[in-house]
Amino acid sequence: MESSIDPGTRKLVNGQTRVYYEGYWMKTYPVPENTLAHKKRLIEALTRRLFNHTEHGLNIPGSRLNEARLAYECEADSAKRRVKGAMYAGAMFNRATDIFRNLVELQEAGVEILPSYELMRECGRCLQEAYTLCRLVLHRSGEESIDELWGEPFRAFSIPLEEFYESRYIKIGQAKRDIDRIADVMVNTFARLRMFPDIGPIIREFALAAKIKCETLRTDPDIFDAWANFAAAAERLVGSKPEMTATPGDPELRMADCAHKLIWNGRDLIFHITRARVPMPKSTRDFMTRCNQFAATGSTLDEWIPLPA
Repeated sequence: MESSIDPGTRKLVNGQTRVYYEGYWMKTYPVPENTLAHKKRLIEALTRRLFNHTEHGLNIPGSRLNEARLAYECEADSAKRRVKGAMYAGAMFNRATDIFRNLVELQEAGVEILPSYELMRECGRCLQEAYTLCRLVLHRSGEESIDELWGEPFRAFSIPLEEFYESRYIKIGQAKRDIDRIADVMVNTFARLRMFPDIGPIIREFALAAKIKCETLRTDPDIFDAWANFAAAAERLVGSKPEMTATPGDPELRMADCAHKLIWNGRDLIFHITRARVPMPKSTRDFMTRCNQFAATGSTLDEWIPLPA
């Protein structure tokens, strides 16, 4: 039984090495040598990915770190202070990346870079302080922060690359788990409705495509099929229109509209998780609550809408 498989177990599947975490077998990729040059490229990529998934306006150049700090410390309004704190954290990430880039250039010029080197410590301080502010940073959807994604550059800096890559498989497994939980609640909520008679297999197809995309790196030759399948399955899901009775009444129309919006929300949430490749527990819980409320009342609003017989 798979429940007895030890986390981190590896096996060959069709010539591809896969690793087992969180109940899933996932693709593995070669780990780069644990050098400053490889860490620099990884931290740069993780920083770009971070800004790609967080709210707009946070990609402040590291050269403006002092300005960003002053703006954050002097802001009294709580809402503006949160945003300025997120901007300050973005500037610290970019400052750390700038430092690391210059350290690698020095090393390539023949300068020995030791962990005790002052700029190495400064780089670590910037990444660590930025991570402490992750609670202020929202995902681009505006629903929650993604602490796991925000902490990745600091982890890549502070631990060996092999350990970092292994931790990524755990996060991908957790992301797959959330995708399946969202798909399960969507099937349980909508497949039982007469207005969506064929939606169950469509949801399952989308979830499967999402999990494959989640484990596939952009550099993998399979990315073309993985992304195309994922995007096409998403289009099929939101293209599922409710089948209405010949003369639908107001309750049926309102319920169909609410259901269709929830399906779009579920599609978007799975999209966010798949692209970020980390779990989004708060958003997942909130979505499941809304689906359960809809299943019980026919609405996600406070008012009750009777379900058609």
